[in-house]
Amino acid sequence: MSEANLGEVNLAGADLSRANLSRADLNTTNLSQARLAQADLSGTNLAGADLSDADLSEANLSHADLNGADLTGANLLGADLREALLEEATLEGALITSEQLSQAKVGPDSL
Repeated sequence: MSEANLGEVNLAGADLSRANLSRADLNTTNLSQARLAQADLSGTNLAGADLSDADLSEANLSHADLNGADLTGANLLGADLREALLEEATLEGALITSEQLSQAKVGPDSL
């Protein structure tokens, strides 16, 4: 599903663990409570997506656009966030380390 256009689709609760979604368009997609552990989301457009309570552990989110995404309560432990755009993203209650955040481009209102 690399480079797929799934913008505005409802994938809430879907099991997409280890899926290759690199460079896909998931703009404003509902991925709340989705399982995306070890998924390849590198370069993916997730701007405005609902990823609340999603499992993104060990996912590759390098160079992903997460601007305005809702990551409330998401598990991001072990995720690769190098050069990921997280401006205006909501990270309240998310499981994420300061080291991971230092590799991403985070806006002042995201934390």
